[in-house]
Amino acid sequence: MSRYLGPKLRIIRRLGILPGFTTKSTNRKFSPGQHGPAKANKKISTSDYALRLQEKQKLRFNYGISEKQLYSYIKEARGVKGATGTLLLQLLEMRLENIVYRLGLAPTISSARQLVTHCHIQVNGKSVNIPSFQCKPNDLIQIKNRAQSISLIKKNLNLSILNKLPNHLIFDKEKLVGKINSIILREDVNIQINELLIVEFYSRK
Repeated sequence: MSRYLGPKLRIIRRLGILPGFTTKSTNRKFSPGQHGPAKANKKISTSDYALRLQEKQKLRFNYGISEKQLYSYIKEARGVKGATGTLLLQLLEMRLENIVYRLGLAPTISSARQLVTHCHIQVNGKSVNIPSFQCKPNDLIQIKNRAQSISLIKKNLNLSILNKLPNHLIFDKEKLVGKINSIILREDVNIQINELLIVEFYSRK
């Protein structure tokens, strides 16, 4: 499935707040669709499969990845010793586009993806234009030394989440250089999600 390009408020009304997906918010408490308001006050039972599917969709939309990409990350996490769900989140959080977003250089992950693909970002002094590039501890994330890149980043920093910088990252706002101290901890992941349900969703594949 290709990347979602439709109305973003429709997705967050259905799945809840997804900080990496959009900065928009809505006051509507019911799901989208013509029967949404009518069902808002009714208690609706949800199947186990629907709950697992919803958690999986939250992850996909928040990080902007395809079904094929998500399944490949699941298989990679299964092959490493440890809790599969936590390892899955760590793999997604260590993608370059997500690091750029968490450093506050872009308001959303999709905006961060554009910065990367347009060659505004460097890792350890070398240009990287692959959003899925897996960063490692001690990597330095820098801005390409050109006027267009610097002005764009400074504009984004005014809207950034810099005051909510996770513990595994540090950022020098004057030099526009970020550093990855370590692998992210589960409690620093900024999306409300039950990763165990996602692992269960793919358990038969």
